[in-house]
Amino acid sequence: MPIYGYRCTACSHEFEREQRITEEPIKVCERCDAPVKKIIYPVGISFKGSGFYVNDYKGSSSTAAPAPVTTTTESAPAAATPAPAPAAPSTAKE
Repeated sequence: MPIYGYRCTACSHEFEREQRITEEPIKVCERCDAPVKKIIYPVGISFKGSGFYVNDYKGSSSTAAPAPVTTTTESAPAAATPAPAPAAPSTAKE
């Protein structure tokens, strides 16, 4: 049986009830008898199969080519990096 969540419009009390789909939804708060609204919970979705793009959910298949990476220098300033130190001259005589 599905579990439905409810929130009171007056006191913001939240509660859940296990109900059949055919049952009438709860209409009043169990604490203050004010009207309640049903809470809609988010649902997770996984896109699987051969009909989706590479940047969508992707399994471990290695047949799809990775999307090309494009970078622009205008979008972010270049980070200041110190210049490499010059190589020390060799003192050994040959």
